[in-house]
Amino acid sequence: MSCDLLPTDAPGPHYQGDVRDVMSDGTWDMMIAHPECTYHTNSGVSWLHKDPSRWVRLFDAADFFVELLNAPIPKICIENPIPHKYSVRLVGTKYTQIIQPWMHGHTETKATCLWLKGLDKMEETDNVREQMKLLPKNQQQRLHYLPPSEDRWKLRSTTFQGIASAMAEQWG
Repeated sequence: MSCDLLPTDAPGPHYQGDVRDVMSDGTWDMMIAHPECTYHTNSGVSWLHKDPSRWVRLFDAADFFVELLNAPIPKICIENPIPHKYSVRLVGTKYTQIIQPWMHGHTETKATCLWLKGLDKMEETDNVREQMKLLPKNQQQRLHYLPPSEDRWKLRSTTFQGIASAMAEQWG
């Protein structure tokens, strides 16, 4: 089942609401979570110093992240970009592994951190790093270079299909 505050655009069971409403009911054997990264990500740390109100949002986001990590679910994967040092301190643990789309068949870079509980580290399924190096930098880092738009956040946060398939094959 997917769970999000937003409606789904994919077929299958979906709970629209706060994941905390359903994650503690004892029926889950695995959770793969993708919490909002806005206040955690290393690339956005400078905004904490430009807008003091973001510190409160970081504290709330860190509390939510810790709730996900400590959920009563035997197998947990939390996916987020590389965190800044304040986030690591608040969450209380560093990520278990960093993966890249090129490890799973996509000719792009996007460092993705995984916090794992009860799961093995992901193994590469289709390393295309050498092919990727032949492409211009703006294609290798396509998501980084997306122009401003209403959906930019959604496009940047979409999980690459190769990574999703690897998770399903290795952990499903």
